[in-house]
Amino acid sequence: MDNLTGILDNKGTPLDKQKFTWKEMAGKPISKLDDDAFTRVRIILMNGVETDALRLKHGIARITGQLRGPLAEIRRVEQHQATMINWLISADHSPLETTVAYEQVAIEVTAAVAQTEPDPYQAQTYRFGLLEDFDHLYRYSAMLDRLEGKDANNILQGYTDIVPGRQTSEHHRHPDNDLRESYEKEEAALITKIHCAMITAAEFQTHDYYQNIGPLFADPLARQLYAEIASVEEQHVTQYGSLADPQESFMEKWLVHEAMEVYAYASCAEQETNPRIKAMWERFLDYELGHLNLACEHFKNIERRDPAEILGGPLPKMIEFKSQRDFVRQVLAAEVNLRSNGTQYVDKSQEPQNSLDYRAQLNSEGIASNIVSAGYQWAPGGELMGMRKVS
Repeated sequence: MDNLTGILDNKGTPLDKQKFTWKEMAGKPISKLDDDAFTRVRIILMNGVETDALRLKHGIARITGQLRGPLAEIRRVEQHQATMINWLISADHSPLETTVAYEQVAIEVTAAVAQTEPDPYQAQTYRFGLLEDFDHLYRYSAMLDRLEGKDANNILQGYTDIVPGRQTSEHHRHPDNDLRESYEKEEAALITKIHCAMITAAEFQTHDYYQNIGPLFADPLARQLYAEIASVEEQHVTQYGSLADPQESFMEKWLVHEAMEVYAYASCAEQETNPRIKAMWERFLDYELGHLNLACEHFKNIERRDPAEILGGPLPKMIEFKSQRDFVRQVLAAEVNLRSNGTQYVDKSQEPQNSLDYRAQLNSEGIASNIVSAGYQWAPGGELMGMRKVS
């Protein structure tokens, strides 16, 4: 897919033909261990994309009357798409194992985006957030090992390292230092807008998952760890969301989001290794083409403009669903000591006092992320295997 203006010639599946049954929505899940980890990465990413599509369209419907009907129709389809995707996660995933998978999504997808993002400041922001999600993976992996006796690599399948990143206990910043410079809608490349919409959607989903799952743990450290990292995920949603131009109209934001959904589904369909799941990505790509073309028609009627003004320009290669280990290691070595001061990235020695004070208060009664991983070094099979070898 070289550009989206060409793909608009493909009208996709008409909205009235986009049908589901309960049986297929709650269909056969993937295998936790036998399916490739990147099949699960794509599933989690696309569930986040679809739930964000619902969120955006609900927001638009609250501020305009004329689109409420069309938006409701599209939302219902996207509700069922999200269900069919998310229900692919099998019941033998514990909540902590699913959490490890969520962090793998954040690391590998954000690393892929950071390397194809043409705007240097936006790319820097993705690298900055990447190192924080990378550390979250390490903390949750330690918790999984120590609470359930499970090796996180059973989920990660060797694609993603399990080592500390920028320390989670140092992620908490004053809100002023989580805001970022926005792209300018008239100047930014389409892929810059797509990246912003996609990563914001993925982080929003992670935040919501942690908020919902955290209270269900009995272990007090697990409860604190989820509270601690859920707060960071809210910071990430603030960070990535502020990369978008606030001057974009709601119609422009809708068009960009639909374009992002098409791009993401095309990426999934191109690289999926499970034939059954690949067929689903192809089906939903056609559904999203239908949604995009409907959005274009409404854009022309409401704004009296050509959608090509928003959707024109080349796109780089598809999202690369592969191990980004080498890139992540390079970023970790070069940028682990970066902090933010307002919208700018600075050395940790220049971190502003308001963030230091804010963090000190939050950490004043203990830091779960430090406690759960104290002395933890990942090894195949987990810590219990190491103890057996010693004995």
